[in-house]
Amino acid sequence: MSVRVEVLYFAALRDAAGIASEHVQIDAATLSALYADAQKRHALPFAQKQLRVAVDGAFAGWDDALRAGSTVAFIPPVSGG
Repeated sequence: MSVRVEVLYFAALRDAAGIASEHVQIDAATLSALYADAQKRHALPFAQKQLRVAVDGAFAGWDDALRAGSTVAFIPPVSGG
């Protein structure tokens, strides 16, 4: 089943992708599959296990189902004190 979602990229992911956000029409069933697709399209430098994912403003699990119309944010590790 194809769904359309908005994907947000933050910090180093935004730099690697060259965009802060995009709308994607995809057949992916899970957030993990969505990231795999984005990683392939944009040559994103982080493995999934290094990131957090949020859906519609709340942290989510990588195996969670992708829902049409959602906003998905991929959040890379950050440094700082």
